[in-house]
Amino acid sequence: MPTNGQPLAGRRALITGAATGIGRATAGRLAADGASVIVNYVGPPDQADSAVKEITQAGGKAVAIGADVSNEEQVISMFSQAADELGGPVDLLVNNAGIEKPFKVIDMPLEEWQKVLAVNLTGAFLCTREAARGMCGAGITGAVVNVSSVHEVIPWIEFSHYCASKGGLKLFAQSAARELAPHGIRVVNVAPGAILTPINQNLIDDAKKRAEVEAEIPLGRTGRPEEIAAAIAWVAGPDGEYVVGSTIFVDGGMTLYPKFV
Repeated sequence: MPTNGQPLAGRRALITGAATGIGRATAGRLAADGASVIVNYVGPPDQADSAVKEITQAGGKAVAIGADVSNEEQVISMFSQAADELGGPVDLLVNNAGIEKPFKVIDMPLEEWQKVLAVNLTGAFLCTREAARGMCGAGITGAVVNVSSVHEVIPWIEFSHYCASKGGLKLFAQSAARELAPHGIRVVNVAPGAILTPINQNLIDDAKKRAEVEAEIPLGRTGRPEEIAAAIAWVAGPDGEYVVGSTIFVDGGMTLYPKFV
């Protein structure tokens, strides 16, 4: 049961793509709220190990597990290892892993289209499936939070593959939510706007480009990873238990289309 000040006490969380950015902030927040967390990563383990060290030094519990979320065998193995490390099946999954790279439609290689869909959409499916299998098998309730994007509804030139993945994630979440809610497993989306993370390094490096983006945001600024992590922690916790199949936009008002008159 949650304890005072730790609404996620006793929860077993797995965050994909958690070595940097929103995933890393989310792992830290969920751990601070009492969850034991798996920091998933792909590639060299340095940043994931650093994230684990930060969490454990703050008094939390975290373990890093490397796996490519677009690879079925690696995902199955990751969830098995996570259950061993956490003492039971994952009951809080955050599908955060995502990639993007600009291409005009006429120039986009099939390989690039498939790569983005494989990580952003198929990866979310594979991880959701394994998390749901674990929870249903153990007869426990839980939550799946997909980190979507404002681009599940806003078109984006040169990122048609990314938008397709996020638009697909919207209906995947809604359909999975219909199936899993009777089992006490909630599926929801949290959709960030422009957040200063490594995936948006151009906004960090280019003040002019950042100003152009901020002009599209009614609140007048970009967001911080910690603000997305806070929304994820809330909707995954006891105060968000009646939220099912919805997308929560955390975007400073970007989806209000401020330039549209």
